[in-house]
Amino acid sequence: MIDEQQVREALTEVMDPELDRSIVELGMVHDIEVTDGIVSFTLALTTIACPMRNQMQQDARERLMALEGVKDVVINMREMTDEEKQVIFGSQQREGSAAGVNRIKRVIAVVSGKGGVGKSSVAALLALGLARKGHQVGLLDADITGPSIPKMLLSDTPRPMGGPAGILPVTSSSGVKIMSINLLLQDQDQAVIWRGPLISGAITQFYGDVVWGELDYLVVDLPPGTSDASLTVMQSLPLDGIVLVTTPQSLAGMVVRKAWNMADQLSIPILGVVENMSYAVCPECGHRFELFGPSKAQELADSIGAPLLGQLPIEPGMAELADSGRLEEYTGDAFDVVTDAVIACLPPELV
Repeated sequence: MIDEQQVREALTEVMDPELDRSIVELGMVHDIEVTDGIVSFTLALTTIACPMRNQMQQDARERLMALEGVKDVVINMREMTDEEKQVIFGSQQREGSAAGVNRIKRVIAVVSGKGGVGKSSVAALLALGLARKGHQVGLLDADITGPSIPKMLLSDTPRPMGGPAGILPVTSSSGVKIMSINLLLQDQDQAVIWRGPLISGAITQFYGDVVWGELDYLVVDLPPGTSDASLTVMQSLPLDGIVLVTTPQSLAGMVVRKAWNMADQLSIPILGVVENMSYAVCPECGHRFELFGPSKAQELADSIGAPLLGQLPIEPGMAELADSGRLEEYTGDAFDVVTDAVIACLPPELV
């Protein structure tokens, strides 16, 4: 007959990928019971929003089902108490497990009022532009339910590794450090069906529990709108400023003002406005076509008292590169203007 000690010994082989330690060693295993071949226990997570929870649960189930006499496994989950967390993290808990190794000089969030304006593309291009200027750059995909950064920058999707201080981000070919929920999912098409508190918890972990190391810039790709996720970033992360992304349509401009209003109420500096999809250039004659009507970017920027950082064209070639994970090969000049303008808008002590 299987007993509690055998269960505990089997679970010592199950690792927390973020902390690189056994779940038994970390004190995460509680309330083990064995009844008629059915093993049950409680897994206490450092946060209930832990992005690796499914992996640990699956690993534990497989190891226990391999024991002779085990018919089924029932795993209950809860979040650790403050006292339990203190045992693992000590004084670092409030700041995040990687707080002792991270040195992030500047944090810039890229925001839009609505989806479909190319916000993630702008965030990725900004990170790449800063890296090309010789800076150490990280890119945090805070759009938990609609992550797209890995798809644009990674031709394959390697899984982040866990280290003693926290989870290690994936590095792109140009050296940009990337963290996204899509890098942690077993299937990239898997839906992340989480409520606001879980999403907020994951974003906080991506900042404080990821080993970013020494960064000159951390670019944060926010989800569209003014949801819990955006509020979490603006209240919890030490933002040096935000970049607002819009398109020429009046609707996009109206919704961007909502995002600006939110940032203004939270006293977050607005670095400026980027108008995406401003125009298309005919490859035959070079004529510019304003496909979505006349630009309203300068009018929008003036209305919120922020500079216009740049206007970006529609470029089919860039879309093709992004779809194949090769956005780093994009060499258009239009975004260089935006990158320079963002740097120029930061206070002198931050440049």
